Amino acid sequence: MNPASLRWKIAALVTLAATVVAAVVGLLVHQATWQRDLDIGEAQALTALDEALARGETVAVEDLPDELVPQLRPGRSVTWYGVDHRGEPWMWAAQPYGSDGRQAVSAQISMGAELRGLYALDRNMVKAGLLALAGVLPLSMLAAELPNRRLRRMARTAREIADGDLSARTDVGGRDEIAEIGAGLNSMAASLQQRLLAEQRFTADVAHDLRTPLMGLLTASQLLPDGQATDMVRERIGVLRGLVDDLLEISRLDAAGEQPDRQPVPLADLVRESLHRVDVPADLNIVGDQRDTTAVTDPRRLERIVANLLLNARAHGAAPVTIAVRSRQIVIRDHGSGFPPGLLADLNKGQAQRFHTGRSERGRGHGLGLTIVLGHARVIGANLQFDNPADGGARVTVSLMHD
Repeated sequence: MNPASLRWKIAALVTLAATVVAAVVGLLVHQATWQRDLDIGEAQALTALDEALARGETVAVEDLPDELVPQLRPGRSVTWYGVDHRGEPWMWAAQPYGSDGRQAVSAQISMGAELRGLYALDRNMVKAGLLALAGVLPLSMLAAELPNRRLRRMARTAREIADGDLSARTDVGGRDEIAEIGAGLNSMAASLQQRLLAEQRFTADVAHDLRTPLMGLLTASQLLPDGQATDMVRERIGVLRGLVDDLLEISRLDAAGEQPDRQPVPLADLVRESLHRVDVPADLNIVGDQRDTTAVTDPRRLERIVANLLLNARAHGAAPVTIAVRSRQIVIRDHGSGFPPGLLADLNKGQAQRFHTGRSERGRGHGLGLTIVLGHARVIGANLQFDNPADGGARVTVSLMHD
């Protein structure tokens, strides 16, 4: 939900509640005031009736209002509020007089002043209500903004955690429900961070513990007589050694203490050396003058990035593999099935699931190459863009920072 939309909804609810309260209070005041005026008018009409009785002033019953006549009872005073034929409001009081039932004593009090006063009161209450709402609206906006601002901070922290920053925390001040949500978010981040650190320690411990027996196996394999079985053993030991080296490299990158050794690097020459070292058939295309491809970066880490991407293209993609080198940029592409959608989204967020290679048609492997690529890219400040071109294959663009 849009934070501005949430703020307006809260403000609208507060304003609506204030409007309802003002309307109910205004209605109660209106009713109470009018009832008081009626009571006063009735008392005045009865007083005037007593005075008319004392003077013996009588009128014909048929001259009284039609609504008042049916209420007349011998020896009993009755009152009635109504409007005459000219639209004037009156309070009537009457009592039968004589035994024939055709005479009565009556009195009437004008209620015009009271009614006009009531109308004036209603207008004043409406004006006061509008002024109050004009003040309530900005106050409700402010009241809605305070919790909304805290929610936005939590949303920002949640996005940072989702992007891999497990050290991100949010302010959990207060004792309300928002504070409870913030405390839960911080607790979740701390738990995830502890699990990640445990995984990193496990990776480092396994790599170090495997190194000694692995060196023993490597030495023992050199003593075996040459043959097909020996070659197979040596090849498997080489794969295991590569895995251990990758785990050790990842553990160093996880420690976040690595610093780049920057120097001017001719990108075209570096790519040629990588192609020769990994022995991956690829078409090299240097865009522009070769001298314009020099960039200031860490050559060892950049060469590791390029080598791993080439090996990944050979293992999981399909020929032809192409490399385009231009100023501060290297683009490596294969023509296989492309990156799986889930893996592609993670890679572009700077994340890679370890020991995971994606779809089975992307080939086999231990799934650490891209993790190492992302780690070295973070150290040297390179930007990696992964995508699947419309005409097929997988493409990785390595963009180096400016000098």
